[in-house]
Amino acid sequence: MINILIVDDEPHARDDLENKIGTDPAFNIIGKCANAFEAIREINRKRPDVVFLDIKMPKISGIEMLSMLDKGDMPRIVFVTAYSEHAIEAFEKNAIDFLLKPVKINRLSVTLERLKDNHQPQAHVIETLSIPMQFIPCYKGSCDYLININNVCHAFSSPTTGTHIVTQEDGQVFHSSLALKTLEENTPLTRCHRQHLVSPKAIKHIEKIDNGLGQIHTYKGEIIPVSRNYMKDFAAIS
Repeated sequence: MINILIVDDEPHARDDLENKIGTDPAFNIIGKCANAFEAIREINRKRPDVVFLDIKMPKISGIEMLSMLDKGDMPRIVFVTAYSEHAIEAFEKNAIDFLLKPVKINRLSVTLERLKDNHQPQAHVIETLSIPMQFIPCYKGSCDYLININNVCHAFSSPTTGTHIVTQEDGQVFHSSLALKTLEENTPLTRCHRQHLVSPKAIKHIEKIDNGLGQIHTYKGEIIPVSRNYMKDFAAIS
């Protein structure tokens, strides 16, 4: 059974895909999402084999969302697009799965048969299409936020509460569904500790303490630990 997540901001498009895919017993629809915020959370939680991903969505596009996924555990992506024939030619040249809206059952059948033969992630998709992450999707309570990467002071993770983003401007703390590893790979944030990343622009100075450890002092007056393994990376700053 191949588990599928559908991501599209149009309810009728989600339902249409679900109904058409649902006729094939080889596939199991494990969820439907209306935006990238929901999709990232569901991908991290449910680990689908395949994501049918709309390209044009509000706030975070499907292509922008690619850079927010864990490269080491990325599902196979099937883009759903209303792009012009020119764009479709570009997708074909890169051998990336796509469906043109409105989705035709015969074209969908071709994609489903391909997925049965191979639903492993295309390793080249992120390198080919993803763009640098400019915003980090976050949430606080029931509200979603996009935090500009230039306004991030540092990020840290907790085994019980997940990833937290601390802003440079006012020190607000937000939750994020992204792992520190994903942020480290796709943003300027630099790892200083197993559970901490820091923006180089936020560093005022670094204090060396006992046993080869260190502490980062930020311009906002916060103190962030630096483990022994990462102190050498910050030697020039200290």
